[in-house]
Amino acid sequence: MDGNTGEEGAFAEVSYLGGAGRDEGANLRELRELREALTRTLPEVPPRYFYDDVGSELFERITGLDAYYPTRTEISILETFGKTIMERVAPRHILELGSGAGRKIRLLLDAWGQSDVPRTCAMLDINESFLRQSINRLAADYSQIRFRGIVGDFTESIGDLGPGFETDRLVVFFAGTIGNFNPQQRRRFLIDLARGMGPTDSFLVGVDLVKDSARLEAAYDDPEGVTAAFNINMLSVLNRQFDGDFDPTKFRHRALYDRENAWIEMRLVANCASQVRLEKLDLNLELAEGAEIRTELSCKFTRTSLEQNAQEAGLSVVGWYSDPDSLFALALLRRVEA
Repeated sequence: MDGNTGEEGAFAEVSYLGGAGRDEGANLRELRELREALTRTLPEVPPRYFYDDVGSELFERITGLDAYYPTRTEISILETFGKTIMERVAPRHILELGSGAGRKIRLLLDAWGQSDVPRTCAMLDINESFLRQSINRLAADYSQIRFRGIVGDFTESIGDLGPGFETDRLVVFFAGTIGNFNPQQRRRFLIDLARGMGPTDSFLVGVDLVKDSARLEAAYDDPEGVTAAFNINMLSVLNRQFDGDFDPTKFRHRALYDRENAWIEMRLVANCASQVRLEKLDLNLELAEGAEIRTELSCKFTRTSLEQNAQEAGLSVVGWYSDPDSLFALALLRRVEA
């Protein structure tokens, strides 16, 4: 663990989920899981491999595109309802999952107001450099709050943030990222989260809503090509982390909406036949022309479908905040006490 001092005595610290780094067992599990995913009938790569420094910067560019409505819509909801949410929850601690550049959390911090009670804000993200930049900027601007950065993958270790971590806590999960889980993963995530919540804890989650397929597909395949660059950059991440030899120039980006499952899929399509070696996985991939690798699911919700997901995990939707066009929503959940 180490700390960085910001302006006016502000302080932020960075630690690692599960300790001072990943153990050998976790690394071996990652290799095994990625190898299994790449050898499915439709090969897949988990979305966490989007977010090296280049990928994180590209995603920040995506959030400002005209076609990409989720970020600006979620921000407008926070601007409208942030004070209402914070007054209702009255947390002493905030934990943000997948914090990124830390822009949206400022709207909740502003709505938190001043207090003599000690308060903390913990931010968890897989990209350490982006995380350090975010918490140092926030610590300089909000000197009355103690900030903590946690480097890790919440999809693997959400249980480590369970009972005893903090109480009177608001867990925040912005950007519709919960939609990146398939239904089975989402159920497991919500169950693990609920088990770690106390009776005074709340969960605020951003969800992208079901809408016209043309608008959805445009948001994930912008005319500027930023999302395509973001998707293709994943191959460079795999090359670097797993001693691979993907040629990114031989792939193109594809986005499609699956109405039956109510989700967007992002895929990488091989422009020609190629052979790929990933040395650390001891894996050879034979990809025919037109072969596809699925890199992301982005599930879309209705209030009814989210309430059903919550109920199955022992949670209840106690607040629903949306924009006038019902493009996006923030849902406030609490654990159902037996």
